[in-house]
This record gives sequence, structure tokens and C-alpha cells, in this order.
Amino acid sequence: MEDDVAIGDVIRRTLAETGYAVTVAVTAPAGIEAFEIDTYDLVILDLMLPGLPDGGMGVCRRIREINHDTPVLMLTALDSMRSKVAGLDAGADDYLVKPFHLVELLARTRALLRRAPRAQPPVLTAQGVTLIPSTQTATRAGRTIDLTPKEYAVLEYLMRNAGTIISSTELIDHAWDSNYEGFSNVVQTYIRYLRQKLTLPGEPDIIQTRRGAGYLIAADR
Repeated sequence: MEDDVAIGDVIRRTLAETGYAVTVAVTAPAGIEAFEIDTYDLVILDLMLPGLPDGGMGVCRRIREINHDTPVLMLTALDSMRSKVAGLDAGADDYLVKPFHLVELLARTRALLRRAPRAQPPVLTAQGVTLIPSTQTATRAGRTIDLTPKEYAVLEYLMRNAGTIISSTELIDHAWDSNYEGFSNVVQTYIRYLRQKLTLPGEPDIIQTRRGAGYLIAADR
């Protein structure tokens, strides 16, 4: 949630290029509404967000009323200890002062996602494939699979939901973002890329297609 459109767009593009699905809200009421409707793994929140008398502080308090576990990274141009304490007291988990380096934003994002109480296991396994979210690496039968950020995001979501059919719409919501307006067969294209990388001749395809429903990676028994 960022009121400066230019800064918000840079943050959105940086996170998206790293493999995260991103929703941007430019006012406090819009941010609260988004959080009330959807589930998020992390909130990056501007302290000076307009639309409420107490700006980002009010949004943070409302987030904590709805969910105690979702990590909140607060951004602000205010560098006083008082502001930091107020943000943390409002429920923020971390604090980053503008201007900041994008590499630090990404590092803090990864750290908060690792520490989140609702975080998934540090290693995911299904059908002979091992995925390590902390390093975004994948292996099968001892060989490393070189994945792009988007390929990784699609595979990770399928493996986190092993045993469940995942629709193309759900994959777009997770691996791209709510504003995606690209070509309609993007999920089919990335599933093909993953199959080519994951499967050698003679190996079974771990990604199943359920026509009209979506895609599935079977859970290990």
C-alpha cells in the first residue's frame, strides 16, 4: 500500500519480477478493503497513506484486528525513534525508512515471510521434486532445475497445494497479480515450460492436467 504512484509502481514491478503476485492500493480505505476481501502473505505499508486521519497507522491497526499473523513491513520518510515505536506499537513487524535500496526491501520481505507464523515448511516435496523456498531452488532425482521467477512461483503454488486441483485463474492470482491483462494462455505456456524442465525422457510427468478444471501435483502418500 503506497500513495506515491511512481514509488508504488517500482515496488510492484520489483516484487513481480522476483516472482511475487502483487496488489497495490493507493489510499488507506482501499488498502483495508483489499485486506478484508483477499488473503495476503505480506503487507508493505506506507505510513503516510492518505484517506484516514492516522494514515498507515490506522490501516495497520485494522489489519491486526482482522489477522494477527500476516507480516507488515512499514515504509516511511520519517526517521525518528518516536515514529518507529509508534509503527511497531500499531502492529508492524518491521520498519524501512525512505529512501531505501530495493535489494534491502527484497531481503526484508524474504525475512518476514520466513518468520511468519503461518509460513509453510522450509522444504516442499512432492513426486520426487524438492523445492526450497528460502533459496527458490528445485531439484529432481538429484539434479538442479533452473527456473525463472515465474516458473518457480507456479511450481511452488502447485506444490504447496499438492493433491488439490488448482485453476488457471488461481495460478494467475498467485503468480502474477490482480491487474494482469496479458495473453489468456499464459498459465498453459508456463506449465509447458515447467514440464520441459522437470521431466527427462522416461520420467513421469508430475504435473497433471484436469481438463476444464486446472492442474494438479499429486501429494506424496
